[in-house]
Amino acid sequence: MKKCFIVLIFSFIIFFQITSCAPKVKNGYSKERGFEGNISLSGAFALYPLAVIWSEDFKKVHPHVRFNISAGGAGKGIADVLTGMVDIGLVSRDLHAQEIKKGAVPIIVAKDAVICTLNPDNPNYQALLRRGLTRKELADIFVNRKFKTWREIDPQFTADPINVYVRSDAAGAAETWAKFFGHKQEDLQGVGIFGDPGIAQAIKDDVYGIGFNNINYVYNLKTNKVFDHIDVLPLDLNKNGQIEAEEQFYGSLSDLTSAVAAGKYPAPPSRDLTFVTHNKTESLLLKEFISFVLQKQAQEQLLENGYVPLNEILIKEELNKL
Repeated sequence: MKKCFIVLIFSFIIFFQITSCAPKVKNGYSKERGFEGNISLSGAFALYPLAVIWSEDFKKVHPHVRFNISAGGAGKGIADVLTGMVDIGLVSRDLHAQEIKKGAVPIIVAKDAVICTLNPDNPNYQALLRRGLTRKELADIFVNRKFKTWREIDPQFTADPINVYVRSDAAGAAETWAKFFGHKQEDLQGVGIFGDPGIAQAIKDDVYGIGFNNINYVYNLKTNKVFDHIDVLPLDLNKNGQIEAEEQFYGSLSDLTSAVAAGKYPAPPSRDLTFVTHNKTESLLLKEFISFVLQKQAQEQLLENGYVPLNEILIKEELNKL
């Protein structure tokens, strides 16, 4: 009995020494080890590749930090962050009033755009590139379902069907695309497909298909050109029935991101990409990571990865939110 008591006291002393000597971590930071801990993010497919790049760069500076990042759509990102499932929601649309009321705080970290997509094997492909489609014509495809065949849009097109693909998940891309027509995601009509990769693949597989995608699922970052079997359907912005020089900025990824940055491509469907926290974060670790992605070095990576960086004024505004 006495021996067991001595062992118990000895174990308690060791435990006390270990815990008392361990570095004190407050909100993800300790003087001994610097920033450490876990950061979890989920949400928009549009932001997922960028979040992965930034997390890898952040870990090079702060090796004791671990990340858990998943894509599932902007709706999932909002739901996850508001219920405490993750630290940061990746969101690619404007927040709703009720989400802000529940404590959602958005911090803009980049810009990109949603683009209309089609299959280059479509028999009307060349004519569509020359002519483009107006916002009203696209609304009559995606919302009103007025046009069921290509010829119903223009007599020069074939009588083949228009197969419309939309998002089945709560998605920032879908809401932004619908907002372009003055509508909500629920108003979009077509075959529901989950995720950006899903719609891109549906377009590649269907010569009569039309859909919408985030830039990074259409353009190949290595070649600066579109992937095989998918291309951008140009917007006829001045509604004159042809794509003129000032409306032709889809030839390369660089051309399109430059048009978004210059405001030549309309907003919507260009948009802000945001990190969303639940209430103003008090975590030193989260503040450091968000500040990191707003710094010059991180922002300079955006163009080469298919995104548009923020200007200095907007960066300062977003940093002030921290």
